[in-house]
Amino acid sequence: MGEEKENWALEQDLKYNRLTAFKLFAMTSSMVISVIELALFGKTGATALFYLLIAGICWFIPITQMAGEMASIDGWGKGGIFTWVKGNLGDRTGWTAMFLQWINITVGMDTMMYVIIGALSITFNTPWFNTTPPARFILMMIILWGATAIQVIGVRKIGRIAEWLFIIGIAIPVICIIIAFFVYLAQGHPLHMQINWQTVVPHHLNSSTLAAFVPFMLAFCGGEASAPHVKNLEHPRYYSRVMLGLALTAILFDLLGSMAIGMTVPKSEIQNSTGFVYTYGVLLNSIGLPGDVLNKIVGVMLACGIIGELGNWLAGPNQGMYEAAKEGYLPKLFAKATKHGVPLRLMVTQSLIVTITAVLITFSSGSNADFAFNVSLAATTAQYLMVYLIMLIAYIVLKHKHEDWHRAYYMNKSAKISIAISCLAFLITVVAFFVTFTPAVGTLAKMQGIYVTSLIGMCAISVIIPLILYHFKDHWQ
Repeated sequence: MGEEKENWALEQDLKYNRLTAFKLFAMTSSMVISVIELALFGKTGATALFYLLIAGICWFIPITQMAGEMASIDGWGKGGIFTWVKGNLGDRTGWTAMFLQWINITVGMDTMMYVIIGALSITFNTPWFNTTPPARFILMMIILWGATAIQVIGVRKIGRIAEWLFIIGIAIPVICIIIAFFVYLAQGHPLHMQINWQTVVPHHLNSSTLAAFVPFMLAFCGGEASAPHVKNLEHPRYYSRVMLGLALTAILFDLLGSMAIGMTVPKSEIQNSTGFVYTYGVLLNSIGLPGDVLNKIVGVMLACGIIGELGNWLAGPNQGMYEAAKEGYLPKLFAKATKHGVPLRLMVTQSLIVTITAVLITFSSGSNADFAFNVSLAATTAQYLMVYLIMLIAYIVLKHKHEDWHRAYYMNKSAKISIAISCLAFLITVVAFFVTFTPAVGTLAKMQGIYVTSLIGMCAISVIIPLILYHFKDHWQ
């Protein structure tokens, strides 16, 4: 009888959970590819090509390979980074890594909302949406709490809505802007950026050069989230090919999207929060289409696409925190869900945290929309890099002490080569983390102190809170 149940369970796993390489590619693409940073990349200029290649090849691919190996270890298929870190560095560190992964998404929602508001400010010809802090904050609260309220319909339905919004609001606009960019090139219009050896490779290593590189790492964050599915692949060895294909696709996507902005619009006219939609108007007008009308439609589409992404980030990560609450890492009141399985109390708590960070960033930036965008982007990057620092240490410990543990996938059969690659990725992550605290290029001198203080404060709080919560873990169980 027991053998029959085991065979049935295996059959169900093969039927419902088995993945092809293409399905895994599609799932991970939706986690990594975004339009939020494209204007910033376009503003960077031709050097964006160099930064994308370095971040993609020297950092993103090793990170995903390490995640795939850890996820393939027997008993580590569920729980993601919490399980991987806990298994190597202990319970407290595993919980801290999971909390940091959750909280960085919380701050990242501010960045998403700034882009949504920037898009709507062009659509409705209301630049004051983007330059008046009270108006910007009110719109953020409408978007945030509206997205939170709709979560009651359940994660599955939210996922379906988000898929359609991604196609309509992100995939279609990006494909169209790339096509329009090729038409622009074919028609022989002037270019505002030149690509050659002198412009692509940075010839001076300084704080400004390094600070420009950091956002390109954020463009590849999130790829490790699909690693637990490595065991569900029909052929686990294909995982490395899937991640390599994803890296190349993401590089190509970001490169063409950023070049479409940087080559067709003067650098001085590109704003980080409005650059994508503004470029549509300029680009379409240049090739003979009614850009002033079409970019307003694109603004609505883009806003809808990012709102769908926002809804996904509200739904997904909170499920992991919900499981942690049931295990006693959070007070018992967070271990309850609605009849649809939605951990609404956790979502409300997350939205309250977003509200607090929105107040701090929005009102400290005044009318400077790019400053608010840059601070929220830098905070998201710094917090996510802390997660990767912990993950990389966990992987190095795994390869050094537990190479005998059975796993279905290896980044490299040689433990020494794997450790060398992980040390390189660790070095890049450490440098990027500290450089994140360098104010973005163009930050006013009077705002630089606020920039650095805000980042230090948010990162310190992000580390202190999980340690305090862990201290009371036994009390809540």
